[in-house]
Amino acid sequence: MSVAATVAQSARPNFLILAPVCVFPGLAAAHAAGHTPDLATIVLIVLAAVLAHAAVNLLNEWDDFRSGLDLATQRTPFSGGSGALPALPNAAPAVLAAGLATMATSALIGLYLLTQSGMGLLLPGLLGIFLVVAYTAWITRRPLFCLLAPGLGFGPIMVAGSYYAVTGAYSLGVVWASLTPLFLVSGLLLINQLPDLEPDRDHGRLHLPILMGRQAAARLFVVVLALAYLMPVIGVLAGVLPLMTLLVLIPAPAAIVLGRMVLIHADNTPELTQWLGVNVATLMVTIVMLGLGFLI
Repeated sequence: MSVAATVAQSARPNFLILAPVCVFPGLAAAHAAGHTPDLATIVLIVLAAVLAHAAVNLLNEWDDFRSGLDLATQRTPFSGGSGALPALPNAAPAVLAAGLATMATSALIGLYLLTQSGMGLLLPGLLGIFLVVAYTAWITRRPLFCLLAPGLGFGPIMVAGSYYAVTGAYSLGVVWASLTPLFLVSGLLLINQLPDLEPDRDHGRLHLPILMGRQAAARLFVVVLALAYLMPVIGVLAGVLPLMTLLVLIPAPAAIVLGRMVLIHADNTPELTQWLGVNVATLMVTIVMLGLGFLI
């Protein structure tokens, strides 16, 4: 591969769709509240989210290659990195530069949106930059924060932040709704750590599957998954979410099967891998349903 192709693969483009999916409920809620953003604002919000996601992927790939972890993992379609840098090691400086550039561009867009909507974007923006920079080198060595950090980025920061960028205010309902992506994305990263448990441990990481073991981590995943679907129910009963946000329950039967299969196959990576894909699909459909619930 060329250096450019290696950089592109290291950004893990197949997974970047997660960012606009998570922005969607925030934009949908803003529209439902009577604040329809113009196309330029939508493009900037989505671009900032996608670039932040690409940045954390690129920096993760660079750091894992530098530490040697990339050479020790058994890659699956959903874990173990892209394998781009082991195939072309001299592209490492370009991957690092791309990670820093995408992070800086995302931050600049966020700064512009802050000037348009208000200082309420400052805290989530700073937290987002911290999560991007610190994820691989620091967060993956702190088990509880490692569980919550991905969900914070794709949940409250992207969902509630997108809403604020359009409306200039926060909404209790939108913040509550962002807990569903928080739990779903945190659960996604949790079970994606299962195949790489031993290499991660040998290279200094300390996430919950290392601390608890695969079976206990699988049980925690089921709890996190259940919380993702419980939050909208509580929100509707409490009157902070519209009734139609219960559309998120449409994929719940698939989530129940998924949880059962993860418990059964937690120690069997080849069998588990196919369910990692089901988890991604279930997550995406659930978050889209959440956004549609605000629009209908």
